[in-house]
Amino acid sequence: MIDERVVLVDEDGRAVGTEAKATVHHAATPLHLAFSCYVIDAAGRVLLTRRALDKPTWPGVWTNSCCGHPLPGEPVEQAVRRRLADELSIVVDAVDLVLPEFRYRAEMPTGMVENEICPVYRVWWTGDPTPNPAEVADYRWAEWNDVRQLPDLSPWCLLQLDELPEPPVDWPIADPTRLPPAAQVQL
Repeated sequence: MIDERVVLVDEDGRAVGTEAKATVHHAATPLHLAFSCYVIDAAGRVLLTRRALDKPTWPGVWTNSCCGHPLPGEPVEQAVRRRLADELSIVVDAVDLVLPEFRYRAEMPTGMVENEICPVYRVWWTGDPTPNPAEVADYRWAEWNDVRQLPDLSPWCLLQLDELPEPPVDWPIADPTRLPPAAQVQL
């Protein structure tokens, strides 16, 4: 098991340090780099996942397909591929950037805070995932127009829905130069 670290960022999205993933989320969570990903199948449906019940942030909540944090020095697209494989046993080639500047802060009723600059990606994949139970309690394929109607969606997913109103097939690929500086890591 690797000592996962998240990339801390300043208000302009520049890397300013790292912190252990295990300790970064609390009532005063520092701003850090993350990502969200939507898996879309050949029929245009989106894969939604229900977070594992023992996750420290938003346990049991339905959300987009996959979320995570790039490791220090890891390109975000590579982190998307890594987490899709780890969480859902999904392997993809192409990763499309759709919301390079998405940012949010959300507080759980317990006081735990998420505070992330969180570029959003789309991948195309068809099949049945094999969820890692430590990460994902359940999954479902849903029509895009039905996603907002689902109860108990994560706060970041709801905010992303506001910025992605059209069906996933119509999402334009964004310019990667609009990513925050900390996310513009190259191999």
